[in-house]
Amino acid sequence: MKITMIGTGYVGLVSGACFADFGHDIVCVDKDIAKIAAIEAGRMPIYEPGLDQLVGTNAAAGRLSFTTDLAAGVKGADAIFIAVGTPSRRGDGHADLSYVYAAAREIVEALDGPAVIVTKSTVPVGTGDEVERIARELRPDLDIQVVSNPEFLREGAAIGDFKRPDRVVVGTTGSERAIAIMSQIYRPLNLNQAPLMFTGRRTAELIKYAANAFLATKITFINEMADLCEAVGAEVQDVSRGIGLDNRIGSKFLHAGPGYGGSCFPKDTLALVKTGQDFDAPVRIVETVVQVNDLRKRAMGRKIVKALGGDARGKTVALLGLTFKPNTDDMRDAPSLAIVQALEDAGAKVVAYDPEGMEIAAPMMSNVTMVNSAYEAAAGADALVLVTEWDAFRALDLKRLATSMNAPTLVDLRNIYPVAETQAAGFTLSRVGSLA
Repeated sequence: MKITMIGTGYVGLVSGACFADFGHDIVCVDKDIAKIAAIEAGRMPIYEPGLDQLVGTNAAAGRLSFTTDLAAGVKGADAIFIAVGTPSRRGDGHADLSYVYAAAREIVEALDGPAVIVTKSTVPVGTGDEVERIARELRPDLDIQVVSNPEFLREGAAIGDFKRPDRVVVGTTGSERAIAIMSQIYRPLNLNQAPLMFTGRRTAELIKYAANAFLATKITFINEMADLCEAVGAEVQDVSRGIGLDNRIGSKFLHAGPGYGGSCFPKDTLALVKTGQDFDAPVRIVETVVQVNDLRKRAMGRKIVKALGGDARGKTVALLGLTFKPNTDDMRDAPSLAIVQALEDAGAKVVAYDPEGMEIAAPMMSNVTMVNSAYEAAAGADALVLVTEWDAFRALDLKRLATSMNAPTLVDLRNIYPVAETQAAGFTLSRVGSLA
């Protein structure tokens, strides 16, 4: 089938490349001329393992192309996916839908026949209704169906998530033509027995927010349990395992740490809170999750200062990892941003190393010294802080790190290293939700 993808950001580029790998004919459209030129030259705008190879292979095969001409891109398409950004709107926290509606208007005006418009972007309940209103207003002569098809991609594992999904959610108003087209688009997944779930359009829009809010709640819950563990003398990793083995709860997203960040959880939980307020159906649990998570990031800075003896002024703190999670260069709402600010406010000098995120992080952390390795970061430092659990940080030479530091203090915010191993290397260790 011919599919047009509007937007070559995280969702649009990954989805377009994966659809092309299924054998569909994909055109990706973006207004950013420089971005399109870079992609065509093999330079990806984001870091996602395997994406450059996937794009290159399908472009070479003629199944994947790129353009800045939206009108040409949508011509003859069976389905047009909107995959543009929906950031939190300044001032009130609502999702900014201006890019979605602008794309919808351009698509409708450029159509030369019947089409299915699919919102792939994460959008609040009722967005599809407005896209449909725009379509009816601008082109009442055409049969235009509007579908919601939210994405459930984890950064760092997006290609696998797309090709082997837990579920594919498609929200429609009952149009048989739209259902047939969406079924055909996702037909290649039948070999993997991926459940294709058809719902109402508003239901599909809410499923995405509900899923992210629930996962964010699990993260925030175990982080609060970690604080309680430290207060009462318990071990959060054992608590996590003890409750996670219950099939009703599950072990995923029960790893204590410095709080969630990234492109989805912060803005989606906030947007869900605003939706609840707008419809006079407040989601108090999610409101609390948002507040607790914001406070936690700053609290991690205080935890580091405490590990330094309560005084960070004039001391050097080395951070390992800056991105909100490994296998991405995404710095959006990363805990490291709040941690750095807290440390600088306490008078510390900060040095940092991240395998992929330093170029994007540098303008956000103008006073942080970026270095080329974990060992260079640790040299002469008074504390070493493991912020992001990159694989490259899981088997470091602890003795080499300790002997190079001014004071061998390790603050492990991801609980990667066992207590005995770090102490044997000469470190004073501070962990999350632990007796250490």
